[in-house]
Amino acid sequence: MPDTDLLIIGAGPTGLFAAYYAGFRGFRVAVVDSLPELGGQITAMYPEKQILDVAGFPTVKGRDLVEGLVSQAATASPEYFLDRTATTLTHHGDTVVVGLDDGTEITAKAVLITAGIGKFSPRPLPAGDGWLGRGMEFFVPSFAPYAGKDVVIVGGGDSAFDWALHLEPVAKSVTLVHRRDAFRAHQRTVDQVTSSSVQIVTKAEVTALRGNGVLESVDITVGDETTTYPAQAVVAALGFIADLGPLQQWGIEVEKRHVVVGPSMRTSLERVFAAGDITEYPGKVRLIAVGFGEAATAVNNAAVAIDPSAHVFPGHSSEGT
Repeated sequence: MPDTDLLIIGAGPTGLFAAYYAGFRGFRVAVVDSLPELGGQITAMYPEKQILDVAGFPTVKGRDLVEGLVSQAATASPEYFLDRTATTLTHHGDTVVVGLDDGTEITAKAVLITAGIGKFSPRPLPAGDGWLGRGMEFFVPSFAPYAGKDVVIVGGGDSAFDWALHLEPVAKSVTLVHRRDAFRAHQRTVDQVTSSSVQIVTKAEVTALRGNGVLESVDITVGDETTTYPAQAVVAALGFIADLGPLQQWGIEVEKRHVVVGPSMRTSLERVFAAGDITEYPGKVRLIAVGFGEAATAVNNAAVAIDPSAHVFPGHSSEGT
């Protein structure tokens, strides 16, 4: 039964920064994540994406941000439990015991939940049934496989427009298909895509994928009219279904699939804190930059639960020791 001072559930950007900060405060730290790699959604979904809202970086590629966070976290010598899901949480005196799906139990003096949106699965493209891995994908971890191809992207959110923008100089052609003429993506990205060579087809649906073993074309239907477009690749960027999973059985206060916290990032459970996209409170803004600040707030407040002689305020990092 491993034991630690702070157990972090979630190894995305917020969790990795929290691991570093826990080490900065002098605590032992362990990190659990259901994914097999560090970096959370960034690693799984958009490692090549340029991220524009992290302090100190005018722009930073997703994989480079994760690499820096992992290197920073390494200074805390965290113990990682990857490809494992936290299934149970119980209190025993002044400790919290978290059980994993492989039978491992971790005893911690405090727990910090940084699980993002929880476990996620992509929303399916009805016409794409049976085509996954044969020309259709849900995510774009690398741009190279799309070089010289006709690519059709389905969706109207940030991921769809980000991938359209980044694939446009790589692919032979890019067509973006959305069922409405209004988009959920950031307006700046919409403007960039609109002024590029990407063809945008709105009030439309992809109704069929065609090919002999591998994808060759797609049918796009607008109203009663169906047109066949050449396509060797389809990206179904229709969002994903989030699931908090076993966490919902722990007795923690949840509101609309998010964990409710107060100003100190405390949850409704003793010695359990939360930070990042998974949290909910009045005025919440879900940005990576916000998650970093919440991680520091959570760790500093957890410090008192871990060591009653500790102070919430750690002193300024520039003061040295």
